[in-house]
Amino acid sequence: MKKSLKFLALSASVLALAACGNGGGSDASGGGSGKTYQVGVAIYKFDDNFMTLYREELETYFNKLSEETGDKYVLDIQDGKQDQATQTEQINNFIAQGKDVILANLVDPTAAGSIINQAKSAEIPVVLINREPEVEELEIWEGKTTYVGADATQSGTYQGEIIAATDSKGDINGDGKVNYITLFGDPANVDAQQRTAYSVKALDDAGIKREALAEPYLANWDTAKGQEVTATALEQFGDKLEVVFANNDGMAVGAVTAIKAAGRTVGKDILVVGVDAIPDAMELLEKGELTGTVLNDHYNQSHTAADVAVKLMKGEDVASYYWVNYVKVTKAADAELKAAEAKTETTKEAKARYEERAKSEKNSN
Repeated sequence: MKKSLKFLALSASVLALAACGNGGGSDASGGGSGKTYQVGVAIYKFDDNFMTLYREELETYFNKLSEETGDKYVLDIQDGKQDQATQTEQINNFIAQGKDVILANLVDPTAAGSIINQAKSAEIPVVLINREPEVEELEIWEGKTTYVGADATQSGTYQGEIIAATDSKGDINGDGKVNYITLFGDPANVDAQQRTAYSVKALDDAGIKREALAEPYLANWDTAKGQEVTATALEQFGDKLEVVFANNDGMAVGAVTAIKAAGRTVGKDILVVGVDAIPDAMELLEKGELTGTVLNDHYNQSHTAADVAVKLMKGEDVASYYWVNYVKVTKAADAELKAAEAKTETTKEAKARYEERAKSEKNSN
């Protein structure tokens, strides 16, 4: 039944390609098998700065692979619209269509187990991207499921280190401590949680005293919301506010807009750091209107995800984790994209590392 579904899905896709000229990959004369592979890609939402860069690079790279190998990779990319029910239906459709592999940037990472189980029943391998599931989920079907991403604790640490490296060390008013707020992406997202915790842990590790002026402001990764909550904080705390930690650059860009509107100057009387190194943030950085950011390397993450997906489609087993390093960015050259090799990890190694980290966090508290 699965083979019949795959044949029907493949035939429909080829006809669609012939009719409208779209699809994932062009005819090529490389040294591949000449096969056509169907790739289902589920994105948590399209109107996200980082995931836009990611999926555009993913399409570009799969096209390149098609040209180089002679195999054709037909991408079916769906917008989850930040709704897990919608995305689950899209992934179920991928399974019913008999895709050769599924790449999933989940709205809710806790849905990973259910999705992996369904994909396993249909013998369709899964590459989870950007939003990390629990280790136990990757133990369900080892060798045929994987996570490709970056360790968010590293990004948070880099944010704190950027602040600690400034002349004032974040204590602009000289009162002996860093007074800060955090713009929070999503309470259920592990990246948001870890960036929030590790940005200030880096200050602690550097021996810098700090005080949160408020609980993290929920800004949903959104620029407009980042501007709104920063404006609120500026009204409430005035010149006492010295540092804004934003879980992503979208919110950091919004914070800078609010800071300008309040008559304050980034770098002079307030500092702002984000994550992702998106174009809007890099423009502010070059003008001296952003203290720093951290490159969430969409280039190497998307390439690694594609390479791993190709291995799976060709019947190979893969590692449970592929980690791409973040990059600390305080000037334009720091964010230049260049090839980097991902580090692999087993579920056993990941469990041991996480247990050790949890012990360390408990002891530090």
